[in-house]
Amino acid sequence: MFTGIVEEVGILRKITANGKSGKVTIQSNKILDGTNLGDSIAVNGVCLTVSSLGKNEFTADVMMETVRSTNLSSLNPSDEVNLERAMSLSSRFGGHLVTGHVDSKGTICKFEKDENAVLISIQPSKELLSTMIHKGSVAIDGVSLTIAYLDDEIFKVSVIPHTKFNTTLLTKNIGDFVNLESDVIGKYVNNFLVKNYKELNSNSSHYKSNIDKEFLFKNGF
Repeated sequence: MFTGIVEEVGILRKITANGKSGKVTIQSNKILDGTNLGDSIAVNGVCLTVSSLGKNEFTADVMMETVRSTNLSSLNPSDEVNLERAMSLSSRFGGHLVTGHVDSKGTICKFEKDENAVLISIQPSKELLSTMIHKGSVAIDGVSLTIAYLDDEIFKVSVIPHTKFNTTLLTKNIGDFVNLESDVIGKYVNNFLVKNYKELNSNSSHYKSNIDKEFLFKNGF
């Protein structure tokens, strides 16, 4: 589990494919402190397991399906990546709950200057968009951000100077893919309500839903 607070920007040294699996080697410094074999590190929001450690780098095994379904497939040696170690129970929880399991890729549509920040417009899949809410959380390439705008096609996030200088987000170009992970709590709520809605419709002649505001409140929503 991660928080979406990037600890370091690393440099991709090598990505190799071997049949249905592969490896990535990443140059880093800060996140190697206290890292052991088998630990989890989020690379652009993708949870990977450390398989070997060097003085200033680590290597992680990766399934090729992961490479294909995330923007790891578009990376080249010397590209920068966002890195975060798995959270510990003693650390501050500054972002939101991020699993490191990317839902899908989104496409950067636009950059807009907004005083000291930059608004990034991103087009996700329709399915993923349905799990998002205005002012809710989303992880973009492993960065925890707040949804500042939302419609039926796109969402926007605001990147402040600190995020600009400590992540790779504003090194991207229009048309680039970014890894997206929607708020895990929102996905559970959406799934819960959709299933009950379908059950209600399929049994509409004799089924009365017990879901109301009081029910949701009692169950923590």
